[in-house]
Amino acid sequence: MAAVNGSSELSSEMEVDAFRRLFPLRYHEYHLLKSVRPDARKLGSARDTTLALGAVSSADGSALAKIGSTTMLAAIKMEVMTPTVECPDEGSIAIEFHMPPICSPLVRPGRPAEAATVISKQLSDTIFSSGMIDLKELCLVGGKAAWMAYLDIYCMDADGALFDAALLSAVAAFSHLNIPVVSLNDDGRIVLVSEDNVRGKLEKEPVNKEKRKLKLNSPPFSLTCILHKNYILADPTAEEESIMETVVTVVLDSSYQLVSLYKPGGPVLAHTSVIQDCVALTRRRVKELQNVLNEAISDMEVD
Repeated sequence: MAAVNGSSELSSEMEVDAFRRLFPLRYHEYHLLKSVRPDARKLGSARDTTLALGAVSSADGSALAKIGSTTMLAAIKMEVMTPTVECPDEGSIAIEFHMPPICSPLVRPGRPAEAATVISKQLSDTIFSSGMIDLKELCLVGGKAAWMAYLDIYCMDADGALFDAALLSAVAAFSHLNIPVVSLNDDGRIVLVSEDNVRGKLEKEPVNKEKRKLKLNSPPFSLTCILHKNYILADPTAEEESIMETVVTVVLDSSYQLVSLYKPGGPVLAHTSVIQDCVALTRRRVKELQNVLNEAISDMEVD
C-alpha cells in the first residue's frame, strides 16, 4: 500500500512539474488566486537576504549579498588619480556590473549580457543621484590628487531582482571600505603607505594618518515588483520575471525619500495607487535591508 501511495505522489509531482513547464503563466496564476507564490511566499514578501562583508581579502572594500538564490559579489579597489579641472577637490567612482556565463544559462560565453550594461547604468545613476557619497571626501590634495574608487560587481547567480541585490552589495561594499593610508614622497607625489611604515616613522607626514571609513549619507535600497493584473509580487524570481511583463523598481534612501523609479517597458499604469502600493512595500523592505546591513557590520566588528 505504501509503495502505491509513493508511486501516486511521484506521478502527481511529475504532472505538476510538466504543467509548470508547459503552462508557466497558468501555473503561477493558480497560486495567485490563493494569494501565495510557488515558493510559499506571500505576494508582498521578499526572499531571505544575507550579507557578508570582507568577502574579498585583496580588495579595499567588499561584500557578498544574497537575496534568495540571487548572489552578488562586490569589490572596491582604490587608486590615486589626478582630479579633473572642473572638479579639482573631488574624487570619482567607476561602477561596472558583470554577468559571467556561470550566473545563468541565458548568458552565452563571449557575448556580454544586455542586462549588464543596463544595470551598470542604473547603479551609477542611483549611487550618484542618492548623494550617498560626498565625492569631496575622496580628495587628497586639492587639484593634485584624489581617490578613484573602482567598484566591480559580479553576478554569481541570476535568479531575479538583479538590481536589488547588486545595489545592496554595492552599499555593503562601501560600508566595509577602508581608505588606504597615503603619503607624499620626495617628488611631491602621492604614494601608498605600507603597514610597516604606518607602525613606524615616516619621513613625511601622511596625507591621511590612518585607514578610515567612508561616510555614507542615507544609503539607497531598492525593491523590484512585478505587476500582473490586480496583483503586486515583491522581489520576483527569474521565472516570475520571464512570464510577467510589467516590472517596477522603487529606490528609496534610508530616510525613505524617493531616489528613483524604474519601469522598463510594459503597459502604461492606469492607477497611481499601484505605484503608491509599491512604494509602501519598498519602505518595509528598506527597514529589513537596513537591519541586514547593520547586523553584517556588527558581525564584522566582533570578528
